[in-house]
Amino acid sequence: MDLLQLTSFLIVLAAAFGAVNYLFLKLPTAIGILVVSLIASMLILVLDLFVQGFTVDDEVRSIVGSIDFSDALLEGMLGLLLFAGALHVKLSDLKDQWRLVALMATIGVGLSTVVVGVGFSWLTGMPILIALVFGALISPTDPVAVLGVLREASLPKTLETKIAGESLFNDGVGYVVFLVLVGLAFPHGDAHGSGVAGAAKLFFQEAVGGAVLGVVLGWLTFRLMARIDDYSLEVLLTLALAFGGYQLAVWLHFSAPIMAVCAGLLIGDVGAAHGMSAETRKYVDAFWKLIDEILNAVLFLLIGIEVFAVSFGWDAFQTGLASIVLALIGRLAAVAVPVLILRPFRDFSPGVIPIMTWGGLKGGISVALALSLPDNEWKPLILTATYMVVIFSIIVQGLSVARVANRLGREPDLV
Repeated sequence: MDLLQLTSFLIVLAAAFGAVNYLFLKLPTAIGILVVSLIASMLILVLDLFVQGFTVDDEVRSIVGSIDFSDALLEGMLGLLLFAGALHVKLSDLKDQWRLVALMATIGVGLSTVVVGVGFSWLTGMPILIALVFGALISPTDPVAVLGVLREASLPKTLETKIAGESLFNDGVGYVVFLVLVGLAFPHGDAHGSGVAGAAKLFFQEAVGGAVLGVVLGWLTFRLMARIDDYSLEVLLTLALAFGGYQLAVWLHFSAPIMAVCAGLLIGDVGAAHGMSAETRKYVDAFWKLIDEILNAVLFLLIGIEVFAVSFGWDAFQTGLASIVLALIGRLAAVAVPVLILRPFRDFSPGVIPIMTWGGLKGGISVALALSLPDNEWKPLILTATYMVVIFSIIVQGLSVARVANRLGREPDLV
């Protein structure tokens, strides 16, 4: 299949599975598409086991094998998804939550990486550095999954801001931590740095460089939009910022996810208030909401069919189940420690720790990072564990987070 045929195939499947979900399952759209695609994939695998001469399985594996999920997400869809997500999170809302968001996106990611990595090493006998790589790729919450679920969950505004803001930033930080650890664990593979000094330099370059580039490009785009009153051109400018800025960050070896988040926050707040007419704001919001929902549908479809790329032996399956528990423990540490650090200085709503722990969804970014690892003896196990954590997180946690929040957070959310 060429690129156009493959894109057409994925869009047709996403639309068909979305219609099945709407008519029968009635789950939130993105989760419903994932569930339907996963059911269809598992049905094909079961038929392959029990029906002699069944060849659809081989054909589907060939199609899935032709999709470079890691490149499609990390080098293509991610910039648009992060920009769209950040565009609808207001800086004014983040201002009251920035301390918690900053701590969870830094200390929280680090704690979770260590907790999951050490536990995974003990569980599997894996070398500690490679296990820490798994901890890094599974620790960040996925803003794509989180924001997709939050649209359907109707959580209190400040709680939604905490979860959404943290997911946007810890994703970028987690990606940088992942790159650093890959450089240390696989110095002769696709390394991005070697040694402690190289790792520190890489972290600073990626994180700070990405943030500065996002703010600069966002500000330049805002100033240009302020001089233009043509909604179609201004929508095109935001699209150019998301596409061009992301690719420029990759070329400069800056964190492209952090760039996309910073640029989206600036355009969505300062740009919307001072650089757009009311008509332009309406079209920009509608355009990026549509882009977000379409790409979410395709991404969740891809997660569902990536089951064909995963090896499910009994030992790997058991490890995956244990990894779900490890990921939740790591997430608990990432939430509880920052909240306990800040508790003497401010009040928190009831149940904030369990709600944010359960609401920290993993998603396609973790699967993409696992697939991007250099080939080694541990990669199949890491991919299986990652896939199981992500499926559990999106389906089980994603469908129940609103009920958990309503049960544990009965009082109005505090600042």
